[in-house]
Amino acid sequence: MGRAYQNRKDSMAKTANAKTKVYSKYGREIYVCAKTGGTDPTGNLALRGLIDRAKKDQVPAHVIDKAIEKAAGGGGEDYALARYEGFGPGGCMVIIDCLTDNPNRTFGDVRQCFTKTKCKIGGQGTASHLFDQCAILAFPGEDEEATLEALLMADVDVSDIENEDGKMTVFTPHTEYAKAKQALTDAFGELDFDVDEIQFLPQTTTTIDNDDDQALFDKFLEMLNDLDDVQDIYHNVEPS
Repeated sequence: MGRAYQNRKDSMAKTANAKTKVYSKYGREIYVCAKTGGTDPTGNLALRGLIDRAKKDQVPAHVIDKAIEKAAGGGGEDYALARYEGFGPGGCMVIIDCLTDNPNRTFGDVRQCFTKTKCKIGGQGTASHLFDQCAILAFPGEDEEATLEALLMADVDVSDIENEDGKMTVFTPHTEYAKAKQALTDAFGELDFDVDEIQFLPQTTTTIDNDDDQALFDKFLEMLNDLDDVQDIYHNVEPS
């Protein structure tokens, strides 16, 4: 599972760096997370992880603070999660997560990305049954036994643990995210997580060998990343 995650992270590195409105995307996600789970990062571990990730991506503090203040005020836009699935270039599988205040507009925009790159958007479950939704927590450490013990003592369902190059990476079902993170911080104190995310990891990967399909795939990702409503893109394409 770890290798699949690394492949996806490698393949998405260029895509993530190409996001033209990263501040607004983080601001929107922080706003929704704070509005639904509370504005105090101490009690809202999802918000705390999101803030840490935003800081690592060099999102200014004023952007983060403004989003939290907006959520605390109780007003603002009513964003909802919209998830789209389908077949990308070369027959790859794609999941697209959006936050939108206008589902009709967002669906039309995402569908256009599919049609303009000769792809096919599908219904719910088209691709997601071939992915595992996992919480991933990576932090400096080498004691795999102590890590596993801390998680099991907290009754966390552990999917996998990797110990490589002085870094522990824990994989759990996404429903165990808060419990797993709390167990690790209780056992080891404040941790500087290199990865603190919930992701869709492909159960199997595929390669795109055709140059025309690769060009369409690159265009497909670029078009999606240009959409303000798109937050995350998951696919099962292995880097060539």
